Amino acid sequence: MLSRLYGILLPFFVSFLLAWLLDPVVSFIQNKCRVKFRALSVAITLILFVGLISFGVYLLIPAVGSEVKSSAAAVEQYFAHFDISQYLTPEQQQKIQETLNGLNMTSLLSYPEVRDGIKHFLPQIGSWITGGLSWLSELLVLFIGLLYLIFLLISFPDIRANWRNYIPKKYLPQVETIVHELSVNMNAYFRGQALVALCVGILFAIGFVITGMPMGFVMGLIIGLLNLVPYMQALGIPPCILLCLVQSAQTGQPVWLTLLLMVIVFIVVQSIQDLLLTPKIMGKVTGLGPAAILLSLSIWGALMGVVGMIIALPLTSVGISCYKHYVLHEPFVSEKTAKKNSNIKPR
Repeated sequence: MLSRLYGILLPFFVSFLLAWLLDPVVSFIQNKCRVKFRALSVAITLILFVGLISFGVYLLIPAVGSEVKSSAAAVEQYFAHFDISQYLTPEQQQKIQETLNGLNMTSLLSYPEVRDGIKHFLPQIGSWITGGLSWLSELLVLFIGLLYLIFLLISFPDIRANWRNYIPKKYLPQVETIVHELSVNMNAYFRGQALVALCVGILFAIGFVITGMPMGFVMGLIIGLLNLVPYMQALGIPPCILLCLVQSAQTGQPVWLTLLLMVIVFIVVQSIQDLLLTPKIMGKVTGLGPAAILLSLSIWGALMGVVGMIIALPLTSVGISCYKHYVLHEPFVSEKTAKKNSNIKPR
């Protein structure tokens, strides 16, 4: 049932996570700024949230636009002076020309393999057209997620106050402790991961600027943003390869050299992240080593997709805490955390 409902539950889960992250801002605006209505505080928070994102994009647009224009001009100039003789020998060029001159579409279509390929290809056109219309359903999902977010933010005080009423009193102390532990781990995890992503983005931006990659600074920040989900910076490799090709067209450098410089930047930054940033920041926050972090991401990612990778480390930390408490009979929280929470005392 969960597998069938995954597509429906995903927007609600993401909206709940965003509502949990934005609720302190809404509460601050409502209480400190003396806003009478909760709905108005939610509207102000969402406007500020969207406004900050829009302002960041607005600041990046001029730099991205100039880089795109210069890159397009360089590519156009490169192909205008492109000489195929640099890559193919005269014999190879003559062979290709003879093949093209002797190409007969009628005889080509007579091959059974070609006919079978066309038969399999034509039905795919309809599915591609249908898939092109799927963006309408994606917009609908985004709209539903926005409605979830608004309703959850408005009702979050009631959720905090009344969720205990749905837990049997026999299990309420244990559930309260687990929820507290999860909240602490989630807060610490997101703060730590945001710091790691910021450092990684700055390092990539510096490395790409040093190597002369077009849009290097912007691309570095984008990879840092992707790194909010651990090890998701791999999605930045394909656009980096394209930018390396553009760099080769602009500067006349060999393609292999630009690609080699990109690989060196990735290796250096990834090494700093895995050997220094992740153990020092995330290891301290979650109490997990690099191997355990990677294993946790792999398991939860396989179970729950991208959402699983986002919440993998907090869930793993809570699971370890439950194991230590219920199996090894150790205190549920650390002594430092227990001192902060007067209702939970270490043994």
